[in-house]
Amino acid sequence: MIHRYLENSVAADLKDKMVFISGPRQVGKTTLARIIGEHIFSGKYDYLNWDNRQDRRSLLDGVFKADADLVIFDEIHKYKSWKNYIKGEFDKYKDRFKFIVTGSARLDIYRRGGESLLGRYHAYRLHPLSLRELLAAPLQVEPFHELIFGENNKEHQKLFAGLFKFGGFPELFSKQNEKTLRRWHNERVDRLIKEDIRDIEQLRDISALQVLVELIPGKVGSLFSVNSLREDLGVTHRTVSLWVDVLEKFYYHYRIYPFQSNLIKSLRKEPKVYLWDWSEIKDESIRLENFIASHLLKFCDYLFDVEGFKAKLYYLRDNEQREVDFLVAIDNKPWFCVEVKKTYKDIPASLKYFQGKLKIPYVYQVVADDPVDFIKDKVRVMSAGKFVSGLV
Repeated sequence: MIHRYLENSVAADLKDKMVFISGPRQVGKTTLARIIGEHIFSGKYDYLNWDNRQDRRSLLDGVFKADADLVIFDEIHKYKSWKNYIKGEFDKYKDRFKFIVTGSARLDIYRRGGESLLGRYHAYRLHPLSLRELLAAPLQVEPFHELIFGENNKEHQKLFAGLFKFGGFPELFSKQNEKTLRRWHNERVDRLIKEDIRDIEQLRDISALQVLVELIPGKVGSLFSVNSLREDLGVTHRTVSLWVDVLEKFYYHYRIYPFQSNLIKSLRKEPKVYLWDWSEIKDESIRLENFIASHLLKFCDYLFDVEGFKAKLYYLRDNEQREVDFLVAIDNKPWFCVEVKKTYKDIPASLKYFQGKLKIPYVYQVVADDPVDFIKDKVRVMSAGKFVSGLV
């Protein structure tokens, strides 16, 4: 059994508040909640899934197991008045039960209207498995210090290869079977659109949304233009923008935006888009970039959700077309940037330029070649497997 990286943090926060856990379908939210119920609450928990008719009746009646100390609400955001319901149950039973709320949509989005939940919960975003999580290595985070990287041994390399090919969703990684992977890709989007999204969003043209999902993987790593999608789909800009937002709310893809600073002539242009499931990308160079992006986003979300640092992931681009793939900043202050290349040839001029202009403390060039780890022109060049071992 893989112990997830948020287990201890969630358990600690349950002492005084509810905990919300959101993330992509099948990323392990329910498993995480149940593990906490088994290990922290000695099996004294009640699990209620909104999609189950009997559970739904118990939920609406406010009837929980008599011996439960923890109540888990799964997919309750599909209930129109879920926010008022959760507030009422927490206020009524907070001295009797602890509460975990899980959902395959961004629960921070589906909080609008009704009573405020402010001060009653902590929110976590559960990400797919990452290399450090699989290595079960302790994490030591000190912002604006050098990351601490693991040893690049044979076990390390094997885990990296499986993660890179099969993705970080627990079932796929555990099986590492190509047939299972193909079926997963075929079924995941259908279930996402026809079950999760249709239950909440009022979308008329589901078939066009499915076409959009087919187009997005081809946009990974490049500037993401809603206008070009509008032309491809033959619908209005507003419609495409809505669809893209909906898919992002349900953790199909995510966008990162250019870092803004008066020290560089940055352009307020389109974001770049990446998938939560990088195994869907066939081109290995683009998949590697998405793989690194996902590890960096997980790292930033961990720093925000668990440690309280205002960490954010950006990319760098200016009006001279100089570009660097990723920048991690805290309180809008650059910490480290990363350029991803399939193989090492030389240090890109853009890395040197932005390092000097923005005074970025740490600069990395990450490559697929293995083993690689050296410093040139104040840039640390290293293998992708070793680099991600320094993240969450």
